[in-house]
Formats: sequence, C-alpha cells, structure tokens
Amino acid sequence: MTYQYHIFSPYRVCPIGAHVDHQHGLVTGFAIDKGVDLWFNVRQDSLVNLTSGSFEGDVSFDIAKPTQVREKHWGDYARGAKYALKKRFELQYGIDGHLQGSLPVGGLSSSAAVLIAYVMAFAKANDIKLQPFEVVQIASEAEREYIGLNNGLLDQACIALGKKDGLLFLDCDSDEWRIIKRNPNMPEFEIGIFFSGLTRSLVNSDYNLRVYECKTAAWNMLAYTDQPLKTFDKTFLRDIPKSTYDKTRIAMPARFARRAEHFYTEYRRVRQGVTAWESGNLKLFGQLSLASCESSIHNYECGSTELIAIYEIMRTLPGVYGGRFSGAGFKGAVIALIDPAYKADIEKALTEQYLAKFPEYEETFKCFFVKPDDGARFVTD
Repeated sequence: MTYQYHIFSPYRVCPIGAHVDHQHGLVTGFAIDKGVDLWFNVRQDSLVNLTSGSFEGDVSFDIAKPTQVREKHWGDYARGAKYALKKRFELQYGIDGHLQGSLPVGGLSSSAAVLIAYVMAFAKANDIKLQPFEVVQIASEAEREYIGLNNGLLDQACIALGKKDGLLFLDCDSDEWRIIKRNPNMPEFEIGIFFSGLTRSLVNSDYNLRVYECKTAAWNMLAYTDQPLKTFDKTFLRDIPKSTYDKTRIAMPARFARRAEHFYTEYRRVRQGVTAWESGNLKLFGQLSLASCESSIHNYECGSTELIAIYEIMRTLPGVYGGRFSGAGFKGAVIALIDPAYKADIEKALTEQYLAKFPEYEETFKCFFVKPDDGARFVTD
C-alpha cells in the first residue's frame, strides 16, 4: 500500500534524572535516531485500521465512538491516544496505518513513542493543530489514565521536544524546559544501548509501586512535621524541602527513606549535570550518570540481575564516559555515553563478559550505537 503520510517518533534516553519525573523533579534527555515509524492515510469515515511489523494481529476501531476498555493488546496505545484527544477535540476521521519499530522493545520508552505517533496522526486526520508540548501532555495523559502507568512527562518530552544538537532539560514541576546546545569544546560521543535480552511491561513491573512508595515517603515527612496532608494524587516529593527530609529520615521506615534519598540526590545530580554539559565536561557528565545508576540500584532498588551485570561490566570499559539503566530499570536496557573510537572494543568485551555469565541470552542480547536526534516529526519519503 502507498501511504500519504509518514511520522517518525524517536525512542529516548535519560542520562541523568532517573525515576523523579513522577515526583515533579528535574530530568535530562535525548531523542535518538532510532524509533517508531507510522505510515498512514486519512480515511473519509471514522474507522481506524492498523497493522504492525512489530506486533501480531491487526487493530480496528471507530474513532468517533466512546473509547472502550483496555484489551491488553498493542492496539491499546492507539485507543489511548484517541481517549486523550477526545477529551479535548471532536474526532471524525480515522486512518489506515502501519507501525514499525526499529529496535527491540525495552528501556527506551517505545510505548511513549508509539503514543506520540498516534496522537500526531489522529490530529492530522482531524485537522487539529497541536504545539509540541500539547502533544507531550496528551500522550502522557493517555499513558497515565488509559494505559495505567503513573509516569511523569520525561518520556514524552524527550520524544517530542528533543534536538540532535542539544540536551533537553525539563522541570517536571513547572513544565519549563529548554534545549541546552552542545558545547563546541565537548568531545564527540555516541550512545551505546545494551539490551539484556529480557523484555518487560512497566505496568506489570514494580514501577507503579515505586511511585506509591515515593508518595508515602512524602506523607511520612508531612506527618512527622505536623503539616497538613494532601490527597495522594497531589502529594509529591518536590514540594517538601530537603531540610524536612534530613529531620525525618531516621523516623520513617527505611525503604521510604531510600526512595526519598534517591529523589533529593538525583535533583542535585541533574543540576550538576546541566553545568557539566554547558561547560563541555563530558567526563563529569558521565560520572554523574554512573552515580545516578548507583542510586537507582541501592536507593530506588530497581534493576534485574542481568541489568546490574551489564552496568558493572560497562562502567569498567575504556571509552565509556558513563551510563545507567534506561527506562524503569527492572529489565530493559543499559545506556552509555561512549567515545565512538571504542565502539567495536566495547561491544566485543561487553558481549563476551555478559554472555559468559548469562549464556541463555545469546540469541537476544543486543548492542546498538545511536546518536541524538530531533524529536517526533513528519517525514518526507
């Protein structure tokens, strides 16, 4: 079939700012030059028909009718985009589309990339003009309210707003963001992506549990200092000063204290990372990314045995500036900022050492090297 429109929606990586967007923290990120492609034609009726080169089965529904409940199928993401758009706009026209991902699923926010592609396609079909940050908000709402993942704006912001020549810096409390241009004195780098061989669903992982633990830590701090409690949905660690945490950390259960410790130290790391990036200090930026992963392991307590093994091997290899788990960090992938001159050596050493520990992943462990790229966009084929 010949398609009139083509959207490229990139995957994303977050070098510093792990697990804090849902607590209104500070984050950094890149869109990368691999992602999801959606080709489509606009229909003259309200039907949506989708096929995929990445998932089995076809998807079909009526965009003008009320949104159905989730079917726990890849079509849920298209229905989620419809759900969030219909809260704001009248939808009359559907699409015939084909979806294709360019990397294995896991750790790069492929779900957010898919959602953004659908939001942009349905908007195009119905002549709805959206600003990039509106796309971010609508796609995030679809994932929270329809898919059921209690995320912040990090994934969608990187995917929709990213620029190939800069680092996205986003304040998830105020929603203020900027692209920090790459310092001309910064050495060349690429991004290594190392898939463990495991895949995972964030909704079925401990992702939502960690969100609740962060909020419980915030409730503990408010209660111990005799401050009014807010409803759970309006409770965020960002609203509580670190000085309150310092006073109350010993009193609260240790698991909640560790979640808060990660938030406050990650906030500081992002601030330091932005300064390092602005000054072109890629070595320090990489070290802060490694420190982020250490806190993810010990304070946030995520990371499978496989991911931790990749991280421990990766951080010792020549040519690696730094890196951390990508995505929620329960299975998925590890990302690293690397010197391109060492690509072949990094891939060889990492593959040999990882598969020596986990030979069962010989067929599914993968190494890729990518570059920062611009955000989601229409492509002229």
